[in-house]
Amino acid sequence: MLRDLLHLFFPELCLACRETLLEHEKTICNSCFVGLPRTNFHMQKGNEAERIFIGRIPVESAASCYFFNQGSRVQELLHQLKYKNQPEAGEIVGEWYGKELLKTETFAKADFIVPVPLHPKKQKQRGYNQAEHFAIGMGRGTGIPVVTDWLLRTRSSDTQTKKNKFSRWQGVESVFSFNPLERVEGKHFLLVDDVLTTGATLEACAVAMYKFEKEIKISIATIAYAQR
Repeated sequence: MLRDLLHLFFPELCLACRETLLEHEKTICNSCFVGLPRTNFHMQKGNEAERIFIGRIPVESAASCYFFNQGSRVQELLHQLKYKNQPEAGEIVGEWYGKELLKTETFAKADFIVPVPLHPKKQKQRGYNQAEHFAIGMGRGTGIPVVTDWLLRTRSSDTQTKKNKFSRWQGVESVFSFNPLERVEGKHFLLVDDVLTTGATLEACAVAMYKFEKEIKISIATIAYAQR
């Protein structure tokens, strides 16, 4: 009775459409879970996400779960994840997407999942790293271990949201360091983040990783792909 009363006055809302969740739903309603625009990039070799990195860094595969458009339910979901203290949104999407990626030959062979890190100061202000929670969900969905203390952001940078491709690269160049706690030669890393736009941040992370060890493989997965 108490639960029903609380639900009446403080209903749980879907983080994507903001409609009231039914009793059996959690975090994201069934309608959004089915209806959010999926890219299916992981099933397409040479997809749009992979093409972003051609001539920039070696990438085994790259994929994003959803298409991102301004004013969309995907944007609202990411806003709730990133700014409204809803890290479970990243974990739910990550777990589902991880299970999908296991169906592919390349992603299924990853040895470690590595989230793009926040600067410690920024993470303290926000309380969590949204990419890390996406990675945690992917770890549950795939069984692949998640490492959060090997790739570090060594200095803070301004928000990348309104910058062009070149400015984004300038903003993140040389801000990451990679210091794994074991031998990684020949290992395959799945580098994950929330949104893929220009790829500047993910490229900078990969550059730091390749700088430490050339003989590794890197794949990339994000929650959303920003169409241009």
